[in-house]
Amino acid sequence: SYSVDISGSNYNHFLGKKIGDSVDGIFVGDGEVSLGGFKLEMTGGSDLTGTPMRSDLDGGGRKKVLVSPSTGFKGHKIVKKKGGRYRYTYDGLRKRRAFRGNVISSDTRQINLKIVESGNKTLSDIFSSSSGDDAGEGDGAE
Repeated sequence: SYSVDISGSNYNHFLGKKIGDSVDGIFVGDGEVSLGGFKLEMTGGSDLTGTPMRSDLDGGGRKKVLVSPSTGFKGHKIVKKKGGRYRYTYDGLRKRRAFRGNVISSDTRQINLKIVESGNKTLSDIFSSSSGDDAGEGDGAE
């Protein structure tokens, strides 16, 4: 996975898009690090506080939702017992968690993308030609 900063008019292109929408790769990166020719699909993201986005929540705001183990909730509790820490999974465990909706807004700080169609160059060629400040290993496109 690679990390790329998106700013300016490229960032404005993502505003209002939903998780699952396709985007042209020309809007990701600048100059030689641009992913022109690639087709990308938005798979998720998070806001400025680290709150994850969920594809089943409409809108761009924060909402508190009662969830069972899925995106944003692992479904186990850490219990200290006999000098150690153990993870126990209880049947029917649910928790109220805050999530961000599925629309990219001005509060979104991280956007996760996956490649649907490849371009002429490979990703290793694109990111090896750039300097260390513009791109590197990370969780997704920012």
